[in-house]
Amino acid sequence: MATLRFENTAAFARSLDQKDFLRPWREAFFIPQKDGVELTYLCGNSLGLQPKRAAALLEKERQAWQNLGVEGWFEGEEPWLAHHAFCKDGLAAVSGALPSEVCPMNSLTVNMHLLLASFYQPSATKFKILTIAADFPSDQYALETHLVSRGFDPAQALVEVHPRAGEMLIRNEDIIEKILEHADSLALVWLSGVHYYTGQLYDIAAIALKCAELGVRIGLDLAHAVGNVPLELHHWGIDCAVWCSYKYLNSGPGGVAGVFVHQKHHGSNLPRLAGWWGYDQPTRFEMTKGFVPMPGADGWQISTPNVLSLAVQRAALEPFEAVTMIEIRQKSVALTGFLAFILADFEENIKIITPKNERGCQLSLLVENGGKACFDYLVANGIVGDWREPNCIRLAPAPLYNTFFEVWRVGQVLGQYTWACNNKLETLLAE
Repeated sequence: MATLRFENTAAFARSLDQKDFLRPWREAFFIPQKDGVELTYLCGNSLGLQPKRAAALLEKERQAWQNLGVEGWFEGEEPWLAHHAFCKDGLAAVSGALPSEVCPMNSLTVNMHLLLASFYQPSATKFKILTIAADFPSDQYALETHLVSRGFDPAQALVEVHPRAGEMLIRNEDIIEKILEHADSLALVWLSGVHYYTGQLYDIAAIALKCAELGVRIGLDLAHAVGNVPLELHHWGIDCAVWCSYKYLNSGPGGVAGVFVHQKHHGSNLPRLAGWWGYDQPTRFEMTKGFVPMPGADGWQISTPNVLSLAVQRAALEPFEAVTMIEIRQKSVALTGFLAFILADFEENIKIITPKNERGCQLSLLVENGGKACFDYLVANGIVGDWREPNCIRLAPAPLYNTFFEVWRVGQVLGQYTWACNNKLETLLAE
């Protein structure tokens, strides 16, 4: 589908949907409705939709809690003590990792702090952290506070890669050039896989290769990448990574997040901020002094897991265990390609800033005039995206549940809006 010649017609969109090999998976999700009509939901980049299987798995654990109480940790069909392990195969599939390298736990920024405590080990000469300028604020705050806690001034120790003058995107070669420039003083490279605002997908493999050549550790925030684009964290040699699960992984609002720790660090003496749930499971309840970590990424756990959230994540990961990320990516390229084709009719006022060959599901649109009014019109007509100040609309058709007809409909609503604006039909716009 990626090489199709698109046509801006309902019939063409429906023909693509009929051929769609992922079409059956749409039925696995609840599609939000308003007044009994399904919304065109293009906001998986912020919150994915609810898998229908979530209710059954959640109810199963609720009943275990009801019937077993505390004994649910040790008794029943699937005791909670090792419940995190049920998500490992799915997380390994979406991240390109070994099951031992991934673990569902905590929230993204908590996990980032935990991994920074281990993987940011500065010396007097190698103390800098390189990152993307204007990356997600939570990452910025975490990096700044770690630098300060180690006695470094972020103004000197935090190296940011900026877009070139007159550009909005950051070129991959500029990231690598900046790494080379600071190689002698770099302790860590930390960047997102897909930028939250622009939707740009970075060349993680090339950046990781350069880090490996220079002996610089690399960590990733994959909030907008996991479940969105194919990843090969083990093969690329990524040292560590974190992600949330409520976007493209569809694990629910505030759903349990995850970590990746490369196999090469398993069994190492890296320092860590330990907690009791990361203690070696067979002897955890002996409550002895002296931390003995569980093998692999599991050893970075700190607290009792949220079993109910893990149940939802199990349901959410089922499609990713049945369908490969390559197949998901194939449809994603076609969906965003079709959306870009549709939006070309409005290029006088709408500019796609997400690069054609460096993107996942999300297209970020800069609306030169009346951006918020345009966004509000989309929402009023049942199209759910999200708004970012000062003039950006983000639309993200997710391959598991969005259709080509929904993408075509975006163009129809934008056409109505443009026509109403040109004819100054204030009543229509107000509606």
